[in-house]
Amino acid sequence: MKHAAVVIVGAGWAGLACAVELSRQGRPVILLESARQPGGRARRAPFGSLRVDNGQHLLMGACHETLRLMHLVGVDTAQALRRLPFDLHVVGGGEALHLKAPALPAPLHMAAALLTARGLSVGERLAALRCAAALTRLRLAEADDLPLGDLLQRYRQSPRLQRLLWAPLAQAILNTPPEHASSRLMARVLRDAMGRSRHDSDLLLFRTDLGSAFPDHAIDFIERHGGSVRLCSRATGLALEGQRVSGVALQDGTALSADAVVLAVPPYAALRLLPDQPALQATASQLRRLDSQPIATIYLRYPPSVRLPEAMIGLAEGPIQWLFDRALYGQHGLIAAIAGGSPPAVPTDNTALAAAAADAVNRLLGSTVTPLDHRVIREQRATFTARPGIDARRPGHATPLAGLWLAGDHTATGYPATLEGAVRSGVECARYLLQSDNGQP
Repeated sequence: MKHAAVVIVGAGWAGLACAVELSRQGRPVILLESARQPGGRARRAPFGSLRVDNGQHLLMGACHETLRLMHLVGVDTAQALRRLPFDLHVVGGGEALHLKAPALPAPLHMAAALLTARGLSVGERLAALRCAAALTRLRLAEADDLPLGDLLQRYRQSPRLQRLLWAPLAQAILNTPPEHASSRLMARVLRDAMGRSRHDSDLLLFRTDLGSAFPDHAIDFIERHGGSVRLCSRATGLALEGQRVSGVALQDGTALSADAVVLAVPPYAALRLLPDQPALQATASQLRRLDSQPIATIYLRYPPSVRLPEAMIGLAEGPIQWLFDRALYGQHGLIAAIAGGSPPAVPTDNTALAAAAADAVNRLLGSTVTPLDHRVIREQRATFTARPGIDARRPGHATPLAGLWLAGDHTATGYPATLEGAVRSGVECARYLLQSDNGQP
């Protein structure tokens, strides 16, 4: 049976993953993106003559779907990514934590890392091990989710241990502080990353800009498989035939017919496109209940001799939570600082935020060097707030309206708002859509 094209609205990593998976299966696609480049909230950005990213992303070895799709579209992951055994450095307030996983089978490698952690007392090491073991075994139902901070209290994690270990991990994984974070989501990621294979906990740092890491190759793959990618093409609404979606209206006044439409856009954008149909009221309600958290990335350009002691370092005080040395990209002297959270914790003034980032670098290096230049990039809706019970608020891929599908890291993947969560959502959506083509539920 010959099908009309699937129209996918949004060329972020979820939309790209959906289009790649459909194209791989021979399903024709038209991918629409309102911006000039693909990538969504994980894309390249200019900084003078440099190419940087709109946010400093990384992967873990457990990001199997992302790695599979990168390989599928022709990315040489050995060249595009630097793989490091799990190695966590956090400093702040005159204290420091160093956690390094040895070459042992999982989960023994993480147990050994915790038991030999520098900067923790013997009691703190044992307490951290008990808590980590409990989290990797935890399988909470949606209704039983609770704040991660409460769970940490239950397992007697000292304030110091929470500040040096659990808060940096929660911020990195969920972009949500432990007192407001979902234990269920945190446990899912730790279980996948720490409990199966030693290499699943590896840190994978991009050696290239995000556009070159996947989106550019994905577009080439889609077009080589007969699909169409239209940048600077904004969808303004959906066309219906009875109780079925039949196409997409575009800003230029034209329309595209389709027998299926995938909205691979953030919740607020999906709400603007949803037709006013009684069948979609529950879906719209779920989307409205998903609030978001910002992330600011501050790029500081120094003389090439300025280097961090490690490729990435967590900070346990101040608005800056992580520092990355971009020498890994061949950008010597460029440091990326990450500040997740809302005012007053994170300054709204870019100059003040850049000054805070430069101060964090100086405190770390024991120097008084001044950046030559800086650029602040803010994603005001970088991630959904990973609060307890969030999974009950997340919509599935299929909607009650025939032919209408949803993809995005906010859908019900069981993963937080990460690159892996976005890619999984796109792949899952494509597979459900293909099953519906074949008459499967």
